[in-house]
Amino acid sequence: MDNSKFLTALGGRIKALRSDQNISQQELAGVCDFEKANMSRIESGGTNPTILTLLKICLALKINLRDLMDHEELNCISEEDNSRSFKDTR
Repeated sequence: MDNSKFLTALGGRIKALRSDQNISQQELAGVCDFEKANMSRIESGGTNPTILTLLKICLALKINLRDLMDHEELNCISEEDNSRSFKDTR
């Protein structure tokens, strides 16, 4: 899996959802009890957030985890990866 591509897409999705709600990065970080720098790294794809971190973000944005992950760009990356992962090697 191309981790950096996936993490960049995930961070972009979080940023878009945050922006759609007119919430600043600082505000979201505060609600999640993160430092703003940590939120910046997540949104830029510079870190691999844990599932608990993603759940905190989802709760703060009042969305469920499925709403975060069920996005065309994230799904395309997963589909590309799946097509390479299970090729018959015989």
